[in-house]
Amino acid sequence: MVKGTKVPNRRILCLSARVSAPSAQRNAEKMAALRVVVLSGSGRALLNTSKSVKTPVANMSFASLPRSKKVALSTLGVVTAGGAGLALMLHQSVKASDLELHPPTYPWSHAGPLSSLDHASVRRGYAVYKQVCSACHSMEYLAFRNLVGVSHTEAEAKALAEEAEVVDGPDESGEMFTRPGKLSDYFPKPYPNPEAARAANNGALPPDLSYIINARHGGEDYVFSLLTGYCEPPAGVAVREGLYYNPYFAGQAIGMAPPIYNEVLEFEDGTPATMSQVAKDVCTFLKWASEPAHDQRKRMGLKLLLGASIVVPLLYYMKRHRWSVLKSRKIAYRPPK
Repeated sequence: MVKGTKVPNRRILCLSARVSAPSAQRNAEKMAALRVVVLSGSGRALLNTSKSVKTPVANMSFASLPRSKKVALSTLGVVTAGGAGLALMLHQSVKASDLELHPPTYPWSHAGPLSSLDHASVRRGYAVYKQVCSACHSMEYLAFRNLVGVSHTEAEAKALAEEAEVVDGPDESGEMFTRPGKLSDYFPKPYPNPEAARAANNGALPPDLSYIINARHGGEDYVFSLLTGYCEPPAGVAVREGLYYNPYFAGQAIGMAPPIYNEVLEFEDGTPATMSQVAKDVCTFLKWASEPAHDQRKRMGLKLLLGASIVVPLLYYMKRHRWSVLKSRKIAYRPPK
C-alpha cells in the first residue's frame, strides 16, 4: 500500500514539472527584457516592440474640407476681421484725445550726450520771454542771479533786475514800498494771484514756465510744435469763441492766442526774428530754465568717463595680476625638526 501511494505522487510531480517549464521560460524571458531596459537607462526598448498600439489620427486640416465649407469659413473670417477693423476705426474717430498730434523730434544742438546749450540762443530766448511771454506767464523759480555767467554778465543782470519794481517791506512805519530789483530777486509775476490770472484770461490759468519743458511730454519738441502749430480748424470741427485751434494741444482748443509770428521782436545780435527762430530760442531758454545744471552735468559725466578709462584698467591689472596671486597662494607651516 505504501508503494501504491508513491506512484501517483511521482506522476503528479512530473506533470507539474512539465507544466511549469513553459511558464518558467516565459518568466526568464521577461526578466531578460526587463534587465535590458534597466541597463539601457530608458524605455526605448519597450517602445520599439513589434506589438505597438496604433491610434487613428483625425485629419482636421483646412485642405481636407469640402469646397462649400472652405468658402463659408473664408467668408466668416473676412467679415469678422472687417467688422473688428471698422469698430476700431469708429472707436478711434470719436475719441477726441486721439486727434492730438504727437510732436516730431527736432535736431536740437544740445541733444547729444556731450553737447552743451547754445548760450547765444539762451540769451535771445530770454529776450523773447521778457517781451512776449512774461505778459501772461510767470517764472517764479528763476532769479536774476541765475542769468549771470550763462546768458548775461553780472552788470547786465543787475541792469535787468533794476528795471523791475519789487514790492518790499514793511518799512519803519509799517507800510509796504516798492524798490528796484536786485540780483537776488526772482522774476516778477504778471498777476498777483491765480484768481486774477484766470479773470484776465477768460478763465484759463497760464502755467508757470520755470519747469514747463520737464513737465510736458515731449519737452522742447512739444513746446516748439505748440508755438508754431496754430492753424485753421479742419472742416467739421467747431472751436468755441475765445479759443484757438492747435492740433498739438490736448483737446485741440487752447485759450492762448498765437504768441509769436515773424518779426515779433528784434534781436540785439541781428538774428532774423522768424517764427521758427523765435520758437527755437525760447525753447532753448526754457530748457535751460528747467535744468540749469545741464552743461555742468554733461561736463561731470565726461570727466567721470575719462577717469574711469584710467582707473578701471588699473584695477583690473591689480586684481588679475597682483591680488589673485596673493589670494590663491598656499601657506604651509613646517615645524622645526
